[in-house]
Amino acid sequence: MQIPETPLVSPFSPEERRRLLIDRLRADGRLVAANLAREFGTSEDTIRRDLRELAAAGLVQRVHGGALPVSPALEPFAARTRQSVSAKESLAAAGTGLIRDGQTVLLDVGTTNLALARALPPGLRVTVLTPSPPIAVALADHPLAEVVLIGGRLDKANQSVIGSAAVDAVRGVRADLCLLGVCSLDTEAGITVVGYEESHLKRAMMAASAETAALVTADKLGTAAPHVVGPARDLDHLITERSAPVPILEPLTDCGIAVTLA
Repeated sequence: MQIPETPLVSPFSPEERRRLLIDRLRADGRLVAANLAREFGTSEDTIRRDLRELAAAGLVQRVHGGALPVSPALEPFAARTRQSVSAKESLAAAGTGLIRDGQTVLLDVGTTNLALARALPPGLRVTVLTPSPPIAVALADHPLAEVVLIGGRLDKANQSVIGSAAVDAVRGVRADLCLLGVCSLDTEAGITVVGYEESHLKRAMMAASAETAALVTADKLGTAAPHVVGPARDLDHLITERSAPVPILEPLTDCGIAVTLA
């Protein structure tokens, strides 16, 4: 006769357990359901239910096997232009070193890439294609840059062009470099972004470019957003802050990304 398993009874209430999960996420930067089930004396199904509740409240981003912090890139574009200004300027200054005279560059949306557009040396002869109206405007006074604004439907919150027309336009390009705008970057979760249509355009930009780089503030590393652009290893170069945690950077360098700290 088969004896039924005794169900696990957690010593914590659901509310206590979820508070502990948030505390653990802040401390460790990642939640692994199997490990937490053993630690809390409950089933993995219970932990997964907790993670679903926390994700529905916008407190975590669920990934395979657990959860990561949510992307900080959820606020509207105007609000993000006021955040981490000096860090973005430092990344932008380093990012200009990736661009060579005479190149064709796909410059993606984002406030850090906007800072890069403003930092381009006036003597640099470059063709910039961008789905970002603010970036196109920022380059309007650059003496040598040829600027192509990719057409499509305007995402007002993100100040970017999206949609099938934008994707088709990018597919007709052969760029030397794509400077990708990244909402989140994690070795396991990959390159992820907030918008579904945004993810399609970014994949097209990467496919159209010989190399792909990203300028990413440290708060976006080890986080996740809902829509996957591709694996982290699809990046050739990453420029991030010196304050970026070593345990997050090491797996990124191990998968072949050239990491520069600025």
